[in-house]
Amino acid sequence: MTRTLTDGDYAGLLAFRDRLRRFLHWSEQQAIDAGVTPAQYQLLLAVRGHPGAAPTVGEIADHLLLRHHSVVGLVDRAVRAGLVERRPDAGDLRVVRLRLTQHGARVLRRLAGSHLAELHRHPPVFDPALLDGDADDEGGAT
Repeated sequence: MTRTLTDGDYAGLLAFRDRLRRFLHWSEQQAIDAGVTPAQYQLLLAVRGHPGAAPTVGEIADHLLLRHHSVVGLVDRAVRAGLVERRPDAGDLRVVRLRLTQHGARVLRRLAGSHLAELHRHPPVFDPALLDGDADDEGGAT
């Protein structure tokens, strides 16, 4: 099914994008105020939120949509900051897994709590009607 995009479709997409960008900007500032970089906060969240065993660098790269070598540098800096530690896998010593340190867990707990509270105060705005049908309009301004 093809439909023509409406002014409401564009307004809804803009509202969603505006809220998302405002949240990301707010999130970055929260991380900086907590003494970590925004990337370090994302790393902490990826380590703690990863399902199953402690994640590998490759698994973190998948979560963060980064290349493996970029995550290695991020992990190196987080290790120096006392946020995470590397541990050999119990079953395969060739595999290195990441864990939060106590300091990293405290920082993450504080930041994650404030992020969840912010999402409750200002939930993302997305009109489910935007998902109705397939948009196939290449048109410009109306």
